[in-house]
Amino acid sequence: MFELKDKVIVLTGATGVLGSELALSLAKANAKLVILGRNEVLLDELKKKLVHLTYVEYHVVNVLARHELEKVRTSIIQTLGQIDSLINAVGGNLPGAVIPDDKNIFDLSETDFDEVVEMNLKGTILPSIVFGEIIANQGKGSIVNYSSMTVDRVMTRVVGYSAAKAAMENFTRWMAVEMALKFGEGIRVNAIAPGFFIGKQNKKLLLNKDGSLTDRGKKIIQNTPMKRFGKPEELNGAIHFLCSDSSKFITGVVLPVDGGFSAFSGV
Repeated sequence: MFELKDKVIVLTGATGVLGSELALSLAKANAKLVILGRNEVLLDELKKKLVHLTYVEYHVVNVLARHELEKVRTSIIQTLGQIDSLINAVGGNLPGAVIPDDKNIFDLSETDFDEVVEMNLKGTILPSIVFGEIIANQGKGSIVNYSSMTVDRVMTRVVGYSAAKAAMENFTRWMAVEMALKFGEGIRVNAIAPGFFIGKQNKKLLLNKDGSLTDRGKKIIQNTPMKRFGKPEELNGAIHFLCSDSSKFITGVVLPVDGGFSAFSGV
C-alpha cells in the first residue's frame, strides 16, 4: 500500500535540510525523482548522493517564474511521460518579516513581508498549477504541501511566515476540492504541518552557539510533549503515506508531525 517504486515525483525546495532528507528517502523507495532548486551546485551534489539508488534528474528553476516551471514540465513529460506526485517543499523567511523582541509590528519591512508571502504562498500555488495540470489530465496523482505550526497558533516574531502559511493551507483545501470535483476522485491535495526541526534558517533562534537552548527553544520544548525537536527523517513517513495509495481517500487535510505540540495546551 505504501509502494512508491517507479512513481515520478517532482520535489521543489529539494536542497534544503528537510527537502534533501526527503529526497534520500524517496530515492530509497525507488521513486523516480525530479528535484528542483535555485542552486545548481547543491542540486548536483544531491543528485550524486541519490543516483546510485534510483533515477534522478534536476532542474535549476525559480518556482516564482511560471515560464521556467512550464519548461521543466515539458521536459518531464518528454522524458518520463507522467507526474505521479508533486511535493512543494519551498519555503523560508526573511529578517524584515520577523519582529524581534526589541521591535514591534510597526517596524515590519513591507518589502520583506511581500517576498516571504510570495515565496511561501505563490511558491506553492504556481508549481501546483503548472504540474497539477498534468495530474489533472491523468485523472490521478497527489500533491503534498508544507504547512506550519504557526498557522493554528499565534507565534511571536514570524508574522510574515505565519500569514503566508495560513493562506497556503487554505489554498491546499481549496485545491483539494477543485481537483476532486472537476478532475476526479483519483487526485488528492494534502499538506503536512511540521513541528520544530532544526534548519539553516531557524538554528540561531532555537540554539545558542554552544548547542544549548535559547529562551525560544526552551518554550518550544516545554510545549512539546515529546520534549525534543524533530529529526528531518521523521517527516518522511507521513509524506510517503500521502503520496501512496494508502491515502487514496484522504484529501484536503493537514497532517501535523510535531511531537504533540499542536495537541498540548501547556498545562
